[in-house]
Amino acid sequence: MAEAVAAEQAREQANTGTKEVAENHRFDQAALERWMQTNVEGYAGPLEVRQFKGGQSNPTYQLVTPGKKYVLRRKPPGKLLPSAHAVDREYKVISALGPTGFPVAKAYALCTDDSVIGTWFYIMDMVEGRILWDQTLPQYEPAERGAIYRAKIKTLADLHNTDYAAIGLEDYGRPGNYMSRQVDRWTKQYKASQTEVNPEVDRLIEWLPKTVPEQERTSIVHGDYRLDNMIFHPTEPRVTAVLDWELGTLGEPLADFTYLLMNWINGSISQLPDLKAHGIPTMDEAVAYYCEQTGRAGLPDLNWYFAYNAFRLCGIYQGIVGRVRDGTANHPEAAQQAERVGVMAKTGWAFAQKAGAA
Repeated sequence: MAEAVAAEQAREQANTGTKEVAENHRFDQAALERWMQTNVEGYAGPLEVRQFKGGQSNPTYQLVTPGKKYVLRRKPPGKLLPSAHAVDREYKVISALGPTGFPVAKAYALCTDDSVIGTWFYIMDMVEGRILWDQTLPQYEPAERGAIYRAKIKTLADLHNTDYAAIGLEDYGRPGNYMSRQVDRWTKQYKASQTEVNPEVDRLIEWLPKTVPEQERTSIVHGDYRLDNMIFHPTEPRVTAVLDWELGTLGEPLADFTYLLMNWINGSISQLPDLKAHGIPTMDEAVAYYCEQTGRAGLPDLNWYFAYNAFRLCGIYQGIVGRVRDGTANHPEAAQQAERVGVMAKTGWAFAQKAGAA
């Protein structure tokens, strides 16, 4: 257990905190300060700018003033795909969710004028607290682990229960056909990055579109809901902010929830010999708690969703392999992702067979 705690601390140190702003991410600080004086209520300088560590695709900065800390998220500089790095969509969803009491950082202002710092950006509050990197939570006692997991699941349920139209998010995404569009998206991503033939992926590409479950509910979906994309209260098992809304949209809530459930299949908690003794709910208990919080009598056969999520991970890992091939990867373990593609492809096809694939 001591080794696990040390490993988590090392990972946390590498990914949290701030550093000097990278040369390619610097901007005119005086221009930003002038803009904030006009557009951010209560702002008072002088201003110090730091950059957060970690691999965010949207560069993220800490803005320090004598009385307050802010966070700035911006589009990266350079040529971008038309729909990528949509910081305006991030700002839209946290601005809408904040007044409902859902845990997000307070949004202050959005700038769509490239002349200020070179790209679009928005300013939000700096939320202090804990980011938990190791999902086995080795540094906590069993009762604390259980409380943290229940808070994680309840917060996702609260998001899915939110009336998106009532808070002005009816145009945040297309409400229907979400899973079909996701299967198509990740199929295209995989094929664009493909480096070798994988029979299981080919079978999934053929089977998934023909068997998409009917979408019964539409909700706000986060798209990347995991433990290290949220901030917990410094001492309480309570989520104080959900972060990284880059993949957020309207869609099938079960896509979000079953992505969370993949922790029990291929995440580090899947290696624990006794979840109950460790304090973390079993998958059945997690499903029951989510159903209780969302007013469901139960969930449909989840094997299709597990097959889809494994396929989605294939697309993500293969994308990194493709960037290695193209010489553009900067992921420290990029070359190892090819092996993960094979593992997840076999996992996905095994779940597809459980769901009726032949």
